[in-house]
Amino acid sequence: METDRLPMSSLAATLLVAAAVVLLAAPSAAQTSFFQGKTITIIQGRDPGGTGDLRVRALFPFLQKYIPGNPTIVSEYMPGGGSRKAANHIFRNSRPDGLTIGNFSSAMVSLAVLGESGVLYDIDKFHYLGSPYSTYHAVFVSRKEAGFNTIEKLRAATGIKIGAQSLGFSTYNEGRLFAYILGLKDPLFIAAFGGAELDPALMRGEIDARATGPDTILQRNRDWFEKGLADIHAIMETPKGEKHPHPFFAKLPEIETFARTDRERKVIALQRAFRISGTPFVLPPGTPKDRVEILQDAFRKTYKDPEFAREYRKLTADDPTPLLPENHEKAIREIPRDPEVIELFKILVGPKKLPPR
Repeated sequence: METDRLPMSSLAATLLVAAAVVLLAAPSAAQTSFFQGKTITIIQGRDPGGTGDLRVRALFPFLQKYIPGNPTIVSEYMPGGGSRKAANHIFRNSRPDGLTIGNFSSAMVSLAVLGESGVLYDIDKFHYLGSPYSTYHAVFVSRKEAGFNTIEKLRAATGIKIGAQSLGFSTYNEGRLFAYILGLKDPLFIAAFGGAELDPALMRGEIDARATGPDTILQRNRDWFEKGLADIHAIMETPKGEKHPHPFFAKLPEIETFARTDRERKVIALQRAFRISGTPFVLPPGTPKDRVEILQDAFRKTYKDPEFAREYRKLTADDPTPLLPENHEKAIREIPRDPEVIELFKILVGPKKLPPR
């Protein structure tokens, strides 16, 4: 009796195809199995409640959707030293298993490039997962009751109290740069606030001025400019030349127009370069390559998801300008490292009195 048989060559080919399917499916299944039922902790180098925290929260449902196994995602907060404390922790103490992710302020990058004390991490050894934004505009604001409604009045005053988060944090660095480039006399810097505390402190008169983002103002304090509760003096565009979409902020003078020398312009350019790196999401050195790749892919899909853009806009009042994982390391590598400019920058964002211009 005859039976149907595949020729040996056809049988071998079928077996090879089946084996290939199994082998290709195995890594995905393994990763799903690893992340399923697990909790991923994002350690933020900031206090809860500020704009940086809202940017992170906007990602949660999408990362859970795109990471195989749909793990739970939670935040822990580790403020201190401009995200230095959190970055040191991720670099030195976190298990490199893909279940702990760091998210830091842009100061984490500047602190390392500037060689500041207490930096125990190497920015070139982190695995980068991108940033939800790479465009950032900073503005310098004073409270209306302080009476500094023009640049000339700002310059005429002595000892203006400028509030910020901790030394090394982006609000501190930008407040110092605005004060220096605008030519303020002997400003006093108070770096002792959580992110959500600065605006109430400004309105209560505990500080006279601060640096912040236009999008933070639009989200929380539209009455500052709509009702004239604050004076907004100047803007730092990042990238340079990209105007803020809101007409009120688009018409503000750009900080570089107040620069007197090429060195001052280069210092501003260095700050812009630090800002373009965004708020980096990173994995610790030694994280297995396959887990790095699957998390990078999840972040990439999140950044490109139109629903993420809507959620981000709802929470932050801004459109995301994502820096994708594949571009993040490149952005870090291309930060200017001119020693003379770095030396001036270090003085300007340090703890001592601002130097004379």
